[in-house]
Amino acid sequence: MKKNIAVIRGDGIGPEIVGQALDVLNKVAELYGHEFSYTDVDMGGVAIDKYGDPLPREMLDKCIASDSVLLGAVGGEKWNGVPGHLRPEKGLLRLRAGMGVYSNNRPAKIWPQLSEASPLKPEIVAKGIDFIIVRELIGGIYFGEHKTEALESGEKQAVDVLVYSESEIERIGRIGFETAMKRNKKLCSVEKSNVLDSSRLWKSVMHRLAEEYPEVELSDMLVDNCAMQIVKNPAQFDVIVTENMFGDILSDEASMITGSIGMIPSSSLGNTSCGLYEPIHGSAPDIAGKDLANPIGTILSAAMMLRYSFDMVAEADAIENAVSKVLDQGYRTADIMPPEAVSFKKVGCKEMGRLIVDNIV
Repeated sequence: MKKNIAVIRGDGIGPEIVGQALDVLNKVAELYGHEFSYTDVDMGGVAIDKYGDPLPREMLDKCIASDSVLLGAVGGEKWNGVPGHLRPEKGLLRLRAGMGVYSNNRPAKIWPQLSEASPLKPEIVAKGIDFIIVRELIGGIYFGEHKTEALESGEKQAVDVLVYSESEIERIGRIGFETAMKRNKKLCSVEKSNVLDSSRLWKSVMHRLAEEYPEVELSDMLVDNCAMQIVKNPAQFDVIVTENMFGDILSDEASMITGSIGMIPSSSLGNTSCGLYEPIHGSAPDIAGKDLANPIGTILSAAMMLRYSFDMVAEADAIENAVSKVLDQGYRTADIMPPEAVSFKKVGCKEMGRLIVDNIV
């Protein structure tokens, strides 16, 4: 099978971790008889430096024309002083909107080999951490009107508008219900309906959709309570569906209870099989170029791409099994290295990538 993958190496540690993921994909292609071609795309800080734009139109077009997009990370302190509309993160928002990927699916799963790395008490971890957060990605307050204006008093006032339509809520709600149907048929809808009109509409649409999925147990939870429950009893969750800003915050919290954000992949999908796949961590410019980054989140993102966009289930399993084998063998990057590391072997980004490649069968 032939697939064209748009590759956004990005900023900071992005080029390092993406390089390891491409080595993994090349090994999969070799073993399973596929042909992956790669189209390099500039986005984020590197694009600002080259073109004065975090995502030029020609770069977006390359992503749209691809079979899927693999992204490392964008941003860094170097570009903190640029105007708001030119920030590296604006390129990412435009990429999501341009590709029409409205659903971000982020697993929160603890690898048994890393259970001691979780900041939660062992008795909580022992109950299990294995859920998915389905986050609406191209609506809500991030895409509403933003303005700062002067009042008559001379004081500045900032306004950010949160807007959701029924159709936007319904399409992400269906992703939540369909995901739950493939798992344990439990869906928790998270909002702030005791305060926000947008959340009251969200809750109403979710309950209407629930009538179409009688096998799924739907529950409602206020976002502040959900933030507490994720650290108190994560085993209660199977699938969480929520709006853009709440999902942004909760998914970062959920990733930390698994031990390291360096291990967590994510997928962003819309109405086509062309998806955006990226690790959840940032560009970490402080360790860029030092061979310290953990490439596993990016490698697992590539596995998600094979599974969800290319229907290459066996190939995705092979990558995930290889990661598990390397962890079983005691290899760890710095972020997942336990304090007492007598039986573990610390490796860098390149070596971790090589080990995973060698264990793919």
